[in-house]
Order: sequence, then structure tokens, then C-alpha cells
Amino acid sequence: MGLDLKYIIETHVHADHITSSCPLKQKFVNAQIVLGETNPVACADVLIKDGDNLQFGQYDIIAMSTPGHTDGCMSFIVGDKVFTGDALLIRSCGRCDFQGGSAEKLFDSISRLFTLPDETYVYPAHDYGGRTVSSIWEEKSFNEMIGGGVDKTEFIRRVDAMELSLPAKIHVAVPANQVCGSKIVTD
Repeated sequence: MGLDLKYIIETHVHADHITSSCPLKQKFVNAQIVLGETNPVACADVLIKDGDNLQFGQYDIIAMSTPGHTDGCMSFIVGDKVFTGDALLIRSCGRCDFQGGSAEKLFDSISRLFTLPDETYVYPAHDYGGRTVSSIWEEKSFNEMIGGGVDKTEFIRRVDAMELSLPAKIHVAVPANQVCGSKIVTD
């Protein structure tokens, strides 16, 4: 097809899996690894901030700072689509109990995402139920954590009540992801 990879975009430093950014960059040597400027990484080629625009072909990728799940979370708007990482999930949201997470910041970030047009497609980093896409309208209406007009106090209460165990590989994944998956250290 003659395609070439221009950007390898990370929404944040993940704690539940190891990224393939560096292995991809080894295969596509001209590709640039992109992360938000507040992420603690040494491997990014491009550090972006809220409002920055990445271009490829006829497309613009607009960075939106959406901290809360982690302090460095970014979402990316491409036309009528938003890639939300773990900030806004389908009918839920990311946890806020490690890596500088904050339920208060996440509420503000999701509220900001909710200012996008209702018909905007939402693509989260993953979904535990196997779904792949939602919309801003659906999440504003049906999201179990913040939909239906939930206020900040109630949202924080719901997030705090999640009581999730830490990801099994957090102590391997975070250090590996801080170097974009180029080095994996196991205990």
C-alpha cells in the first residue's frame, strides 16, 4: 500500500500493559513517538500540550489535556472522533488511585470532553466489555460514573468507591512505559 507511519501517539503512561512504541519505531524509523508534556518519559520525540495540532495528510490531530486517570493523560480529536485513552471509557471512566490520578481533575476533564458535539464518536483505549465506540451523547446520557448530570461530589464518591486492586504488572509496566517499551525489567 505504500503507507508509512508518521506518529506513534500515547495517551498516557499505562500501568496495565507494556507499550510497543519503541518496537514500532524500530520498524518505522521515521515515526515520531508523541506524549503529553507532563508525562515522565525520556523516550518521546514530540511532547505536546493542550491545543497542539499534529498534521498528517489532510487530517489534524488536536491534543486535549484530560488529566485525572493519570496526571499526564491526553485525548486526541480527529474530526468528529475523540480518542480518550483511559479518561473516558464506555459507560465508565479510568481509575484515579495511582500515577498522580485525581478524581476531581478527571471530573473536570470529562466535563470538558462533554463540551464536544454530541455526535462526536468516542474511542477509549480499551473496554472491558468488548465495545469499541460510543458517542459523547451516549456517555453524557448513560455513563454510570458521570452521565445523567452527576455532580462533582457524587462523581468523586463513585470513583473513590471503586476499590480496585492495582494492576498485576504495574511495577513492570510503568518503568517499561517510561522508556516507551524499549526496556523491560522484571523482578
